[in-house]
Amino acid sequence: MSLQPEITQRDLRSRSREIMDAVEHGQSFTVTRDGHGIGELIPLRRRPRFVSRQQFAAMSRNTPSVDLEAFRADQDAAVDHEAISQYDR
Repeated sequence: MSLQPEITQRDLRSRSREIMDAVEHGQSFTVTRDGHGIGELIPLRRRPRFVSRQQFAAMSRNTPSVDLEAFRADQDAAVDHEAISQYDR
């Protein structure tokens, strides 16, 4: 037995805005048709947008170092290539 509230297919059709608002706010539902569960509406998991300084530091510990001169050379080469391609048209 599901702990989620059950809604009928007809309820979903007629109250879709209300139900979708509830899902957006974390509520889950089991959708039924003819008394039988046919699916679930569950909120998508979203990663938090804010990352604390401690989290960022922890995530950054294992990142490779960047050779700034090589990075700049790659950027300059890409820009030079794009500029030359525009004049070839």
